[in-house]
Amino acid sequence: MGIIKPVKPVKFFCGLTFQPQIDIARLLTEVEKRFDVIDLTSDTYDFDAFTDYYRPEMGDGLRKLFIAFRTLRPMEELVELKLRSNQFEAEYMKEGSRTFNLDPGYLNLAKVVLATTKDYSHRLYLGKGIYGDLHLVFRAGNYQPQPWTYPDYKQPLAAEFFLQLREIYRDQLQFYLKDLHKNT
Repeated sequence: MGIIKPVKPVKFFCGLTFQPQIDIARLLTEVEKRFDVIDLTSDTYDFDAFTDYYRPEMGDGLRKLFIAFRTLRPMEELVELKLRSNQFEAEYMKEGSRTFNLDPGYLNLAKVVLATTKDYSHRLYLGKGIYGDLHLVFRAGNYQPQPWTYPDYKQPLAAEFFLQLREIYRDQLQFYLKDLHKNT
């Protein structure tokens, strides 16, 4: 029989794809108001260089960056984060199309998991219509892509972001665990 152990909290992040005319500083301020303080932001990059997936809905010249939220949270909150991000996107739609796409996920020391509404063989159902996609696995000092990993998550900018985020998470987790042991 397996022994159930407490699950460590995780670090939530989002990939934020947006139309070029979006005021990104204003959007990030709104994201912080609705979700949590952002404690890490990647450089912005040309999303169209990796895929045209969102082009029919959002147009050309799409930009993207990664953001991370400060507070460690239980991983099961990924479902609610995805539902809230979908609602947030819907509030800013113009003429039936999104102006930005906010894709949440979480990072821990072993992996990067994305939330999605689309089922597939490598995705596990989490509840409320949301699936978890094991997107990157930490091995040999780096997050390794899977066969299904999105192209922009394989680029050096993403690798750098997730490694930096892992360091922040590790430091926060050590503090969290030290605090936890102090209180038990």
